[in-house]
Amino acid sequence: MIRSMTGWGEAESDIEVGRLRVEVKTVNHRFLNTSIRLPSGHDRLQSKVTGWLKTRLHRGHVSVSVSLDRAGADGDGFPQLDLDRARHAYELFRNLGHELGIIGEVDVSTIARFPEVIRSPDRSSEGGEVPEEAIEATLAAALDQLVDFREREGSSLRDDLEGRLDEIDGALDVVEDRAPARLVAERDRLREKVDELLESREVDEERLAREIAWLAEKWDINEEIVRFRGHCALMRETLDGDGSEAVGKRLSFIVQEMHREANTIGAKANDTEIGHAAVTLKEEVERLREQVENVE
Repeated sequence: MIRSMTGWGEAESDIEVGRLRVEVKTVNHRFLNTSIRLPSGHDRLQSKVTGWLKTRLHRGHVSVSVSLDRAGADGDGFPQLDLDRARHAYELFRNLGHELGIIGEVDVSTIARFPEVIRSPDRSSEGGEVPEEAIEATLAAALDQLVDFREREGSSLRDDLEGRLDEIDGALDVVEDRAPARLVAERDRLREKVDELLESREVDEERLAREIAWLAEKWDINEEIVRFRGHCALMRETLDGDGSEAVGKRLSFIVQEMHREANTIGAKANDTEIGHAAVTLKEEVERLREQVENVE
């Protein structure tokens, strides 16, 4: 089982001082990178929140937002009217109209647009402190949702990776089937060229055999095919893991090795059919690389 590095989760809980809400978002990153926003006065918990995250997440950029709606505790969450500021605004606008000779009455909507006439209560800095255990428990619930999201995304990733591996297996079958015939064809071509050059003179069969043996060694791609199939098997084994550890980096290393073998097969091809199969190998390996970048 693999997990995606992209996910989202949230959780809420009612506590004595209000309603606590935790939201967690993750996107791709080579390492575990955190960005944590806590209610005012609780910045000292940054390191503890980071520690709680590390117990559940291994890679990705993690954004955590912890907020507190204190209106949930006392019900005093309605906007407040500052009458003194409203009276001051009224006098300002009336004097302005008088000075500039502007005819018209100052209405409520004009005064309401004046800064701080109608204020929303500060729900984050007033009242008691948020208990540490409440933040930990609510964060754990949000992480449960996040991990579930990442696992579902990981299942889709795995299906795609398995499909790419099947395409690679098919291309390797083509290369493996064509390789012996390619060598025979090259041997016959070489013999024809030698016959043309020597015309009626006798051909040194031993020398010709040595040349063909040298070409066979130079163009042999059996080792690359065996290693490539080994990499595919290792990737499938990794995809079948129990999910207890992050495997994204391991998959990236496997893809790097696949890319090396695909390039070598293409360089040694010297055959149209094998060359086409090598292009397919490179295309599928590149698609694997792009998808593996999303794996935790």
